Amino acid sequence: MDKVLSTRIDEGIIKRVHLLSQKLNTSKKAVIEAAILLYCQRIEEENRIDVLDQTFGSWVREESPEQTVKSARNKFKESMERHH
Repeated sequence: MDKVLSTRIDEGIIKRVHLLSQKLNTSKKAVIEAAILLYCQRIEEENRIDVLDQTFGSWVREESPEQTVKSARNKFKESMERHH
């Protein structure tokens, strides 16, 4: 899903993005996305950053999926009873 990003960018950079998109016959969005992906890749390689390795643990839970669902359902029921 695409989202809107609002930022102030130097006018010279905007002109370069526009010219590059015309030369490549592509959108400015495609130019910016490609540039950011290349920049991220370079920074990750230079600094030995592994995004997957850093975020993988966020999915590890001590409780089973069934316990998570049961807990969420109980909280939902409680909130409905409070406001009923």
